[in-house]
Order: sequence, then C-alpha cells, then structure tokens
Amino acid sequence: MFTETGAPPSGALLNRTKRFLQSQGLRFDDDVEFTVNLLDEDGEIVATGSLAHNVLKCIAVKEGLRGEGTAATIVSELATQSFHLGRTHLFLFTKPENEEQFASLGFYPMAATGDVLMMENRKTGIDDYVKSLKKPEAGGKIGTVVVNCNPFTLGHQYLMETASSRVDALHVFVLSEDRSQFPADLRYRLVLEGVSHLKNVYVHKSGDYIISSATFPTYFLKESVKPDEVNGTLDLTLFAKRIAKPLGITVRFVGTEPFCPTTARYNLLMKKILPRYGIEVVELERKDQISASKVRKLMAEGKLEEIKKLVPETTYRAISDILKAENRR
Repeated sequence: MFTETGAPPSGALLNRTKRFLQSQGLRFDDDVEFTVNLLDEDGEIVATGSLAHNVLKCIAVKEGLRGEGTAATIVSELATQSFHLGRTHLFLFTKPENEEQFASLGFYPMAATGDVLMMENRKTGIDDYVKSLKKPEAGGKIGTVVVNCNPFTLGHQYLMETASSRVDALHVFVLSEDRSQFPADLRYRLVLEGVSHLKNVYVHKSGDYIISSATFPTYFLKESVKPDEVNGTLDLTLFAKRIAKPLGITVRFVGTEPFCPTTARYNLLMKKILPRYGIEVVELERKDQISASKVRKLMAEGKLEEIKKLVPETTYRAISDILKAENRR
C-alpha cells in the first residue's frame, strides 16, 4: 500500500476522496486543508483522513481493513502534518461507537451526545484548562457569560454589568477563534478593559474548549440531522459537564437576540439543555440598537463620531487606531 496527499486536495484526488467517503456513507467537509489517502496495489482508496485547523476529520476505512492498523496509519500521517504546522493540540469528532478505536490511537473522550463524540490528544487537556482559570476564593452564586465581542460595545458592557450585579462572581469567556474582524487577542483585551470596574468579574480566553461551528465537522451526520443543533448540543454538554461544573457555575446569562436567527436558535437550545445540569439560563434585554455588527458597518463607512455613541472609550480608541492605520496605507 502507498499514500497520496493533497494540501489542499483538488482535481482528481479530491473527486476520488469524495467518492470514497460517499461509499462509506460520509461527506467531505469544505474547510479541509490537507488530505491523505491510503491506496491499495490497484490504486484504489482503502482509507482516508483530513485535517482542518487542529481538527482531524473525514476519516474512513474500507470495511475488511478496520482493526488492522489502517486507521492508525491515517491518524499518524495527519498528526505529523499538523505538528509540522505547529499544531500539537489535536481534536477529532466521531461517532460514539468509534471511541475505542481512537482511544487506542492516543485520543481521550471529552463529551458526547447521541450523535457525536469529541476527543482530544491530551489526557487531562480540558481539566488543565479549567484549573488554569482564575476563580473566586469564596463560594456564593456563580454565573457566566460567553461572548465574541467583535468588538466590545456598550451593549456588551451593560450585559456584563447587569449579570455581575446578580451574582457573587461572574466568569466571562471570550471566544478565542480568529475568525472575526477583530483579532482574538484584541477582543480579549477590550473586554478586560471594558469590565475593569467590575471587581467580581473574571475574564478568560475560551481556548479550544468552547466549540465553534466553523471547526465543527458535519461529514458523518445524516442528511436529516441539523448540524447547528448537533454542534450546539455538544458545545453546551461540554461546557456544562467539564467547565461549568468544576467552576460551580449555576447561571448563564445571555442577551436577547432580535438580530441573528442563528444565535436566537442557540439561546433556545441553551434553555433546553443547561437546566438538565443545574444551570439556569437568564435572558437579559439588550440595549436598543447597540450591536457589534452595526459598529463594524459604521467602521466600514468611516463614521467615527457615530461609533463613539455605541462603544466604551477603550473600544473607541482601538477602533480609531485601526482606522488611522488603514488610512495611512
């Protein structure tokens, strides 16, 4: 047997890979950066796997070769490629019945639903992450907010001020994925600065542990299954069992969502799932007409004075610096 690779896959290699996955009842995910196929003596694909960011996905082995080390060959190739790219912390999403197979390859279960199992290649990865978070010394009522803040607005500030007034301590998780107009480090800094007057608020980077739909694979889901719902269910299950529980979080605050249907659906899913784990979901009314998307629109139009009415001074200064830098180009 020999291998073929594509970075990213294209042309005949991509078409062959898609056909093989289809024969295994799977689909190809469009965000793949690297694919490796294992071929037999006739040049036919007998196993495949792909890499997107730090997620191993689209892994399939032809029936009859399963359990013969074929999957190990694929995973080893993907891990090597990932390490070359400087990505040593790896995740994979698979069907729950495949847990034993991937456990033998050095992956550890993190959370599961009826449809999906999430695994990582660090035995205590998520536990170490939670232990690293700054937390209150005393107990009391502990709440949380999970935000993107692209960028941090007066609406976000109002949400956190209101939430912090209702609990003894508030954990704020800022999404770490760099898929927003404002880079992750800048968003995190603006939140830190924007809540510095709230002494019971603890701001954290979400790291890899609050799942993004951008990295969540759909290749093994049935056509009838809604990816957003499966992704949200897994995300909330992981958060409730592995993050909220050890931190003693019993309430999660969200803003009402009149602008984004996807977020509104996620909020409904939250109300359905989190109470099962003893976490109350509290919806807080948003400040009228204050949204991060509106700020981004005004940025594109260069309307600094209008932006000033919608964001804290710290965010305004950052936006002003960004626009000045763009004007100098």
